[in-house]
Parts: sequence; C-alpha cells; structure tokens
Amino acid sequence: MKLLGVYRSPYVRRVAATMNFMGIAFEHEPVPVFDTPDVVRQHNPVVRVPTLVLDDGDALIESFAILDWLDEQAGPAKRLTPASGLPRRAVMKTTAVAIAAIDKTIWAAYEPRFHPKDKVHQPWIEHNEGQAMGGFKWLDGEAAKAGSGWLCGNAMTQADVTAAIGFTFVNLARPKLGVTEACPHLAKLAARLEALPALVACKPPPA
Repeated sequence: MKLLGVYRSPYVRRVAATMNFMGIAFEHEPVPVFDTPDVVRQHNPVVRVPTLVLDDGDALIESFAILDWLDEQAGPAKRLTPASGLPRRAVMKTTAVAIAAIDKTIWAAYEPRFHPKDKVHQPWIEHNEGQAMGGFKWLDGEAAKAGSGWLCGNAMTQADVTAAIGFTFVNLARPKLGVTEACPHLAKLAARLEALPALVACKPPPA
C-alpha cells in the first residue's frame, strides 16, 4: 500500500500513525498536493490527501473512511475504534471533536495564506480560532478526567491518536493561540503519544 500526502497534514498523519500502531506496512509518498496535484489526481478525483492506494490499485480517500477500512483489516484485537455500542459512540464523539478542532485550525490558517492581505477577514480567523479552542479545551477536560489513562476507557483508541496529533498540529500551525498553556492535561496526553514509536515514525517537519 502507498499513502499519499505529507505528515504535516494531521489527516495524513493520523492514518500513518494508525497503520503503525496496527503493524500494517505501507509506503509513504510525501506528495505536496498544492505543488504536484497530478500525482494525487490519478488516484483521487477531488485531489485531496490522505489518499491510500491499495495493492490492487484501488484507492481509498478521506481519513475517516480510510481508518474505518483499517479497523476492519486489523480485526478486534488491534482496531482503534470499537465496532459497536457505547464504547464506539464515545470514541466517535471524542474523535469528532478532535477533528473539528483540527478543521477550524486549518480554516483560520488558510484565511491569510490564500487571500491577499487586504482581503483577509480577521473576524473569520477569530471565529474559527474560537471554535478550535473550544474543541481543544473540551478535550483537555476529558484528558483531566482520564488522568494517566486514556480518553475513552482502559485502552488507547483513535480518540487519543487524533487528539494528540491535533494538539501537535495546532502548535505548529497556530502557535500564538496558546493551546499548550490553555490545555495542560491534553498537552500531557499528547506528549505520551508523541513519544511512542508509531508517532515518532511519522513526525511532521518543523514549521
């Protein structure tokens, strides 16, 4: 299998980290999608990463769909999102908050990046940063309740992986937002995850 996309993307990185945790081998092709879109377009019509090219030539797109397929491949012992019931709902909810916080961080970062200086709308940036901070603070509260454990029970799940990767990303993309200071419990959880080989192996480059 081949994973397309750079590890600076938290969506690409959570797929890579998940495969590392599951022991699923893959080749990483760090395609900068804005610079070389044709590499991705041949596998993904909307030219987005992550794109996971399977051994049979088929391609999976969007991190949530890729992770669902990976859970199926990993089986009950290694899957990171429970298959059913209240445990699944808890992990899905917490992961969704983490992804939403990541999304809003990206929207805030893209506003000045893709608009001329005189077209940048500062209230829109602040609106998205506020939503991102709301998500990270909620995750911090969950991390405080978990203590030295995990966000959704007795074992690490996709909620922990995505929350940690989101925390690392926001500090790269919006360091002045002050998430580390505002979310000390989430910072500790992220530090624990980032020290694991599965995340070290897909560490994003510095800003």
